[in-house]
Amino acid sequence: MASLQQEQQLCEIAPTSRGNSKRIAALNLDGQSPPSIDDHAQQKPGWRKFLSYVGPGFLVSLAYLDPGNLETDLQAGANHGFELLWVILIGLIFAFIIQSLAANLGVTTGRHLAELCKVEYPKYVKLCLWLLAELAVIAADIPEVIGTAFALNILFHIPIWTGVLMTGLSTLLLLGLQKYGIRKLELLISMLVFTMAACFFGELSYVKPPASGVLKGMFIPKLSGQGATGDAIALLGALVMPHNLFLHSALVLSRKVPNSVRGINDACRYFLIESGFALFVAFLINVSIVSVSGTVCSAKNLSPEDADQCADLTLKGASFLLKNVLGKSSSIVYSIALLASGQSSTITGTYAGQYIMQGFLDLKMRKWLRNLLTRSVAILPSLIVSIIGGPSGASRLIIIASMILSFELPFALIPLLKFSSSNTKMGPHKNSIYIIVISWTLGIMIIGINVYYLSTGFVDWLAHNNLPKVGNVIIGIIVFPFMAIYILAIIYLTFRKDTAVTYIDPVTNDPNLEAKMESGQGKSSQEMVFDQVPYREDLADIPLPK
Repeated sequence: MASLQQEQQLCEIAPTSRGNSKRIAALNLDGQSPPSIDDHAQQKPGWRKFLSYVGPGFLVSLAYLDPGNLETDLQAGANHGFELLWVILIGLIFAFIIQSLAANLGVTTGRHLAELCKVEYPKYVKLCLWLLAELAVIAADIPEVIGTAFALNILFHIPIWTGVLMTGLSTLLLLGLQKYGIRKLELLISMLVFTMAACFFGELSYVKPPASGVLKGMFIPKLSGQGATGDAIALLGALVMPHNLFLHSALVLSRKVPNSVRGINDACRYFLIESGFALFVAFLINVSIVSVSGTVCSAKNLSPEDADQCADLTLKGASFLLKNVLGKSSSIVYSIALLASGQSSTITGTYAGQYIMQGFLDLKMRKWLRNLLTRSVAILPSLIVSIIGGPSGASRLIIIASMILSFELPFALIPLLKFSSSNTKMGPHKNSIYIIVISWTLGIMIIGINVYYLSTGFVDWLAHNNLPKVGNVIIGIIVFPFMAIYILAIIYLTFRKDTAVTYIDPVTNDPNLEAKMESGQGKSSQEMVFDQVPYREDLADIPLPK
């Protein structure tokens, strides 16, 4: 009787292993049967099914509203008006594409990006990729440290360097409050962040930026004026962050996905819709900040005091942009929202760092210890710069951190584009030719801009600095090899052929399968029935609604 039932189950699943309906599953290599999805869960109404997948995209989108984005948006508007709005449009369209690819990669393979890099690349290559990913998390944490310090300075009038030191304690406090209800805490933080967004939307309706100027800046690419290229790269670095790709591919693994063509397609579609909506909201907020900053700072009747602030606009002094809406309370409301922005972004950085460490090194660390370690490393440069350079120096450090993120991007982006377009990783669920062309075109454009700016900016600095010739020669001997290594590393990742085969039939069960996948061998012919892609219990503690 049991044998007959098993044959019936195999007959029901057999069509899913032929042709274009093959399903990519992450096998339970320990031989334990994964939990099944009940019939009631599979028959839920569409909107209820969608709500069960909501969460990862919105958590990831918090990174697009962090202090680094606010700083680069404010300076782009103050320095260039609406001229760089096209960078935000292209950046968030590209972010939407690659975040969707990251989600699809996790859903269809059952592994996140860091785990796939560990399987695919040689020992020293994956070690370098891990170090670069950790550096990206630290660079993303620097704006959060400085933004929180600015908020504490505005609220309590404490020195910036003291606020930098206090950010470590604020992070521990935030993580300690999670045990009382993380979803309530995240909801409160999100409400505070969107309160700031509402303030900028209100100010936008008050200052009334010219629609023609906004549309022209959004759809006509232009880089003119001093520092436009650097500000554009900083905008891209703040918008498209490499650690977000690792994070999104892992967050989706906290959802239970049926092992069927319909199940995977539904999950990918729901994550696509959620990411699209969350990033559209982030796009509107970023556009409103640039538009308000550009309109106020380019006004003809600008007071001398406001003109001085626009000339060196920082997170600390940006509250004057909201005084038309909030009046005297603008600085308090702005500082509270800035504090919430920095602390909410801490959550995404903590989880991204945890998944990067677990995926590359198979090493797990307590969240509070992991966050404290990352925050401590980020505090050091922030503390030094805030003591020496004050608020303006700290603001410049945010721009530098955003540029570092932009230069780091290829080392997460190229593996993602290759894996999601690869037969060996995704099988018949790989990217369509249209997505491949669009994603690689935008990726090559961004990487090309980074390489161009890196090389020309450094050569221009060598030509115009006041150092003696011997000093320039020594610096050139040190820096140029690193630039060459950077370019060669990008070429290596782009043209290296994938060897690890992680695409498997959903009815495969081979005790030696993991070793075969890592060595690039094919599939097993033994069969086993799965009702569901194995649920990643190691990711089940993600504080998102189930």
